[in-house]
Amino acid sequence: MLTTNAPDPARSPSASTGQGGPSTVAVHAGEARQKPGFSITDPIFASSTYTFADTQAIVDFIEQKQLREEYGRYGNPGERVVEDKLAALEGGEAAALFSSGMAALVGLLMAHCSAGDEIVFFDECYHRSREFCRRHLTRFGVGFREVITADYEAMEAAITPQTKFLVSESPTNPHLSVIDIERFADLGRRRGVHTLIDATLCTPYNLTPLAAGVDFVLHSATKYLGGHNDLLAGVVIGSKELLEPVRTLRGIMGGVNSPHNAYLLERGLKTLALRMERHNANGLAVARFLEGHPRVERVLYPGLESHPYHAVAKRTMRGCGGLVTFFVKDADWRRTADVVDAVRIPRIGPSLGGVESLIEQPLVMSYWNYSPAERASFRIADNMIRMACGIEDAEDLIADLAQALDRT
Repeated sequence: MLTTNAPDPARSPSASTGQGGPSTVAVHAGEARQKPGFSITDPIFASSTYTFADTQAIVDFIEQKQLREEYGRYGNPGERVVEDKLAALEGGEAAALFSSGMAALVGLLMAHCSAGDEIVFFDECYHRSREFCRRHLTRFGVGFREVITADYEAMEAAITPQTKFLVSESPTNPHLSVIDIERFADLGRRRGVHTLIDATLCTPYNLTPLAAGVDFVLHSATKYLGGHNDLLAGVVIGSKELLEPVRTLRGIMGGVNSPHNAYLLERGLKTLALRMERHNANGLAVARFLEGHPRVERVLYPGLESHPYHAVAKRTMRGCGGLVTFFVKDADWRRTADVVDAVRIPRIGPSLGGVESLIEQPLVMSYWNYSPAERASFRIADNMIRMACGIEDAEDLIADLAQALDRT
């Protein structure tokens, strides 16, 4: 992994270099060896304003570009620790933390796009990301195009001299298509276009897109990175130079996170590798069970040999995460809802990546107000269920799904 900042003699070796295995980096990177009050954990700096000893101290801060805080909208000491830790985990130079994943996406695109620019998406993207680009960025003269996911020829054909970004998730949600990251990054390099991967579903434990040459990695840190369904956060990771305008715009727009959320995210990140091992194992075990169940039409999970992108996932990813999508055989949306309602362990709700399992019907949870034609274009079927496996015992999750499928 790459160094995230110039070495600080107060930082431990793993913090200053970002070296070590994923758990070592997750626990130590970005943190000072000795902290205020000699605490082993970073304190919460619950302050909106940071003071200066005298006027000369302000001048020195500005002219010498000193790394300290001035006002809460521009940064917080705990936020900087989390940013350095996330950058180290992804192998990037810098990270910019936001109040949510959507705030991170909006901040990145608005910082780098101007009227006349265009963005090309693979179409299996988060519906709110699509909505922001189609309904809002276009009002400011930024063009938006979609092509079929993983059709690299179509994406290249969609590039024009005005194209500024190529954007994809990997794996996608809820279809779990896996992008050939190296091919995606190479396309952007050859055509002089920025590349962005929303890597929320894979996390830096399972995939590091920057190592393949992608320019930006985005996470909804609300999900696996936080890991406990108790915070909202988003982050963009990349080069220091490319993130500088993003950080500046964040300070203007005010999409910062709270000191307490930064603390919760730092705490969650320390167990990321451990949690992802269980999410990976549970996702694969549940997917294999569902694939063999007579009431299940098909299962989408990249760890299964039946998945169309299994070979890409096996070549590029450490594991495939805890999200499993399946289709109930010969079921309309109501009979599918019966299965969702019959489970006892997963809670019904949006989101994913927490220690508690969640389950939902995408038609109802995210696409209820879309027309049948729109849902068909997004490949959202009436009999589709999305389950985000938590870290419970796999045999309990499987037994629960079995009783729900058998009862209904």
